[in-house]
Amino acid sequence: MQRLKVIAFTHKRTPLKELNRFFLHEENRKERLDVLKYAFDINEILYVATCNRIEFVFSCFHKCDGVMLKKFFQHFRDDWSPEEVDFAVKHAEVFEGDDALRHLFRVASSLDSMVVGEREIITQVRKAYDLSKSEGLTGDFLRLVVKSIINTAKQVYTETKIAVNPVSVVSLAERELRERKLSRDSRILIIGAGDTNTNLCKYLVKQGYTNFIIFNRTLENAKKLADSLSNDSIAAKAYSLNELNNYKKGFDLLIVCTSSPAKFINKEVYSSLLNAEKGTKVIIDLSVPTNIDPAIIEENKTDLIDISNLRNIAEQNMIERENEIEAAEEIIDENINIFHQLNKTRKVEIKMKEVPQKIREIKDQAINQVFADDISSLDEHSKEVLSKVLNYMEKKCISIPMIMAKEIILESNN
Repeated sequence: MQRLKVIAFTHKRTPLKELNRFFLHEENRKERLDVLKYAFDINEILYVATCNRIEFVFSCFHKCDGVMLKKFFQHFRDDWSPEEVDFAVKHAEVFEGDDALRHLFRVASSLDSMVVGEREIITQVRKAYDLSKSEGLTGDFLRLVVKSIINTAKQVYTETKIAVNPVSVVSLAERELRERKLSRDSRILIIGAGDTNTNLCKYLVKQGYTNFIIFNRTLENAKKLADSLSNDSIAAKAYSLNELNNYKKGFDLLIVCTSSPAKFINKEVYSSLLNAEKGTKVIIDLSVPTNIDPAIIEENKTDLIDISNLRNIAEQNMIERENEIEAAEEIIDENINIFHQLNKTRKVEIKMKEVPQKIREIKDQAINQVFADDISSLDEHSKEVLSKVLNYMEKKCISIPMIMAKEIILESNN
């Protein structure tokens, strides 16, 4: 197990803005990893990159000390200055053997994530492995490691409540919106085209909503979001935020999330948006600070979902998730032991694959070299009988050690 190594850069020790130093672009990704494989006699390597972590997972017998790390990053980027190499060595988290396995189990189970319990990481690990496998960078050992990683993470998500209650603002807003049971043809007015509103819009499309009007300070970004939503059954239109005052077609759901500090949705603008409609309007306000004049909420029929309430729910949910960590760690401990058994079994299986070929080589050597003269003096019938005997012995000599090996493996695992 000591051959399993992980060199990680995460939000814990590396400023997020510096993670791009270790990002490998698609055009030179395989080339850079092949250089590392060759330089350090690495048998297999897996590269995982997400928005808040980059990890090198590999199999080799070098000890990951300071000397090795320095050489590793000199080969990783031969154009780096000594200062850049030193930065990498300083901020790297290194795991070996069981510590590496435990780290990977914790990563995939989201115990090591910025947001505990977010399932996306398990998909990212699987995709990273599939890519590395397709490029011929991984082999049987990392296949077994990744299979165990994914199975362990699934068990954690299934047998604990670590991912039951959402903690992201978007997820909570989605859940609150579900409870409102709006008609699928509701007129949805979107103010802002950033990541938060983009994610909310994707959710709304999945739920069957079809009518979107998008306003954004940069019209190009509003059009980009509208185009990503539009299809034969969905109408999504885009406008510049400057045109908001002129919009008079009413709405059923208003979603606001921009980076502007201004309360640009004032009484006058809101009245224009309402277009004299009297019913209760659902408003999702995720802006910090709010872009909506508080007087609007006080003086109109509104059903408000705002970020302050969602954050309170998120904090409580996060406490509940963190209470599940101990149970998740117990599952990880169990699966580390299971992996040791699987790895031992796999080693025996691989070795046993060599048995049939070795026996055939011995038989061929006996026939063609050791007893060649004696066999040549036999008549045809005797040669035929001898051939049958040798073939019978070959099959038996192959099956007996196979059966015994399986029995040994089962006893060891038990």
